[in-house]
Amino acid sequence: MSYLWIDYKKKNPDGYQLSQFYKLYGDFMKEAYGTLKASMPVERIPGKKMYIDWVGDQAELLLDTSTGEIRKVHIFTTTLGFSSLIYAEIFMDEKLRQFIAGTVHALSFYGAVPKYLVPDNLRTAVTKHSRDELVLQSAFSNLETFYDTIILPPPPRKPKGKPTVENHVRFLETHLVETLKKDTYTSLEALNAAAKKIVADINQRPFQKKSDIRETRMNGYEKYDKPRMNKLPGESYTLCDYKYFLKVPDNYHLEYDAHYYSALYTQLRKPAILKATMTEIRICDECNRLICKHPRLYRDFPLYVTEDSHMPQEHRYYKEINLHDGAYYRRWASVYGDSMITLIDRILRSSKHEEQAFNSCAGVLHSCKDVPHRLVQEAADKCVEANACEYSYFKKVLGMVQNSHAASDTSSSGKLPSHSNIRGKESYK
Repeated sequence: MSYLWIDYKKKNPDGYQLSQFYKLYGDFMKEAYGTLKASMPVERIPGKKMYIDWVGDQAELLLDTSTGEIRKVHIFTTTLGFSSLIYAEIFMDEKLRQFIAGTVHALSFYGAVPKYLVPDNLRTAVTKHSRDELVLQSAFSNLETFYDTIILPPPPRKPKGKPTVENHVRFLETHLVETLKKDTYTSLEALNAAAKKIVADINQRPFQKKSDIRETRMNGYEKYDKPRMNKLPGESYTLCDYKYFLKVPDNYHLEYDAHYYSALYTQLRKPAILKATMTEIRICDECNRLICKHPRLYRDFPLYVTEDSHMPQEHRYYKEINLHDGAYYRRWASVYGDSMITLIDRILRSSKHEEQAFNSCAGVLHSCKDVPHRLVQEAADKCVEANACEYSYFKKVLGMVQNSHAASDTSSSGKLPSHSNIRGKESYK
């Protein structure tokens, strides 16, 4: 109605004033549709609420110079409950990242934080909202914590529960969108710059009622809203890209941007949330509790980013085996002496490629666990002398050496040592 009256006055400077224009329209509505419904007045408290929504009219405002096509854009808007100070920003879609970015930019524009943020019941902000339960998206839950505010969506499917933002959405559909349509824009930056000027003009425009204590939106904000709002945090909010997983897959890695980041293997088949910043990947459980962090990778390889502590024990063992080279097994063999070094070296050289002998080397060295070094060295000596440097022969020789020394120890300990305090068999006749 306000927009129509402004347009009417431009064409008819001596025409009806606003109050008469509204009266005639009201008389028409009463005559045509009956008595108008009564509306309940709501007391707006300064600094209390910031309303958030998308403008419903997805206007075709952006010219694609390569195709000549006029593309649709999405207008994000916020308004304060008392002063009605407006913030608007234009995006190419209404995804979560844009919704969070718009909210953060709006709070920076206001330079302060209200007690409540009141988003519409959009999936980008609210997971579930019924009479009995409210569940926020984890992204908005993080934002709530960072700004020390309260997210309080209006009742679902109740337009009367959020008249302030609904009225401003309709207001912007005419005063902003219709004005932007008068020009052509080839970039989102130019479109946002034009929108910023129009919104600034709206915020400085006097209210139609001369008795309105706010005078203008900006004056009402500076005088009433801002003094009652909280200060912004000292640091800036880090925007994240959020990805939700119904369950952690069996390989306990979550995919993001063509890379795979490990979660603790005990989280298998449980829901998880991946949060990606420009430098970091964070993985949280379904309750938004941090499980682990990884540096974000941009190079093509490696594809899998795995923390060893996230792996089951058998997987860690297999990884260690596959990471070792010939030098590793030679260093390990040096613990047992020169003969073992020679044995391992010959095993490595016996194959066309060293990698093909790694299992044999591991088998030889693991079989020496808990065996005295002198016995291992003796077994290695016999293998080198016999020029039979292979796992099966070493295992056989090591067993023989152990049995031989065990039998020798038994035979040498078959007689009791002589001692003056030990009585012989004669004492028991």
